[in-house]
Amino acid sequence: MSTGPTDARPLQVRLADDIRIQIENGQLKPGDRLPTLDELAAAHMVSLAVVRKAIDLLKQQGLVVSQQGKGNFVRERPSARRHGIERYAKSRWRSGKAILTAEAEAQGHTAGQMMRELAEVPAPKIVAERLGISEGTPVWVRRRTTHVDGRPNQLADSYYELPVVEGTLIREENTGPGGGYARLEDAGHELDEISEEWRVRMPTGPESVALALPAGTPVVDLTRTTYDVSGRAVEVMLAVISGDMVQMAYRFKIPD
Repeated sequence: MSTGPTDARPLQVRLADDIRIQIENGQLKPGDRLPTLDELAAAHMVSLAVVRKAIDLLKQQGLVVSQQGKGNFVRERPSARRHGIERYAKSRWRSGKAILTAEAEAQGHTAGQMMRELAEVPAPKIVAERLGISEGTPVWVRRRTTHVDGRPNQLADSYYELPVVEGTLIREENTGPGGGYARLEDAGHELDEISEEWRVRMPTGPESVALALPAGTPVVDLTRTTYDVSGRAVEVMLAVISGDMVQMAYRFKIPD
């Protein structure tokens, strides 16, 4: 166990940090079984109580899971990397694939979604502000849970003004090739600009259950607003993303 003469960290924190480093550098890989509690105690010359507290810390960090009667394992963490600006390339959804599906497949993952609700609802304040309408105005919402490699990774709710989606497949469960963006363009809204706002927080109880989050795992709130070439906001998506399944990558020209 790494330490030093001035290391004031509690023993359980030192042990948890050592194991975390082994996970992060690949010595311990997803799915690997950790040594038993007795083995860890003997190897690091600490008590079983210290080892148990260290394992609890790793569980809270979303790095380790326990299987009854089998032991503790490095947690599998499927994650399709979100390539910032590039993920919205028109060539992707104009080719007939939804954004998440195309992005996941390009990285060797599988992705899909489960529809939770299709309905006409009053516009929440945050949605109304971005659509430029009054709070409570009826809008159309598509609520879905997306998953990567079989694990839920985000709760995504997309809102539209009613005239924008009238007569389109956006009102149906299956939006067809290319997803919602393709249907917006079919309806005459040539897409031009996207705004994203991010915030990290701890999840609510229902969010933890819906996303199967280990204790201590944060979530990321994403508010995405999509505009057409006229500058009109045609979609607002509110998403709650599992914090341990999201990676952002950006590359762009530096503005003058």
